[in-house]
Amino acid sequence: MSLLSSFSLEGKNIIVTGASKGIGYGVAKELAGAGARVALVARSKALLEECRREIEAAGGQADVFTADLRSVDSIRACVAEIETAFGRIDGLFNNAGMGNPIPACDVTEKDWDEMMDLNLKGAFFFAQAAAAVMRRNGGGHICMMSSQASVAAIPNESIYCTSKGGMNMLTKVLALEWAKDNINVNAIGPTFIYTPGTAERLDDPEFRESILAKIPLGKLGMISDVAAAVIYLLSDASAMVTGTLLLVDGGWTLE
Repeated sequence: MSLLSSFSLEGKNIIVTGASKGIGYGVAKELAGAGARVALVARSKALLEECRREIEAAGGQADVFTADLRSVDSIRACVAEIETAFGRIDGLFNNAGMGNPIPACDVTEKDWDEMMDLNLKGAFFFAQAAAAVMRRNGGGHICMMSSQASVAAIPNESIYCTSKGGMNMLTKVLALEWAKDNINVNAIGPTFIYTPGTAERLDDPEFRESILAKIPLGKLGMISDVAAAVIYLLSDASAMVTGTLLLVDGGWTLE
């Protein structure tokens, strides 16, 4: 295998959670473009079908699977369904998550539980279920969605920062435990990424400039920037990389 060909996802079966919108939606299309057959996972079947149609129109392969990632039973049923349909799982982009800016003094128990249930609990149990399938088939790659907020404190993001900090440690422990099973576990930490969901805030000149002032490269992140990192971490090119956080932050966390 040439070095360049090791970045290809041709013939690999990859799951993308939170694929119904935003980063998950965009990255799923790029993974399919890199040759993967993609299992699109989220709660909204209609939005997933839209993503599947776009992938297939571009010549890629995708299938739709619905799940509520706050429910362990739903996660396990979804992964079992994917294994039945695909035969094996080679990669997982554990992307599903949420953010909800709230001053720390105003955070309620419901706010805390809602964030942790999706961002940490759901991510852990989806990785656990996918790894069980990978283990039976000789290994695989898992890419967890962390954030620059996992290493840099951001005002009014106490529970989000905490959930992503937990994701970093979870990534390390899973990488350590599952290395013997030939399962690589890594995380990516994006900065503010321009998506249809973030466009309203990032198109505001004042907010946009406040963000750009913190990014040494002087530009916003795009979905393609995230996709490039995910493709690397889910491909054979990253065979010797595990337990790492790959920051896609334009240098935000350097200071």
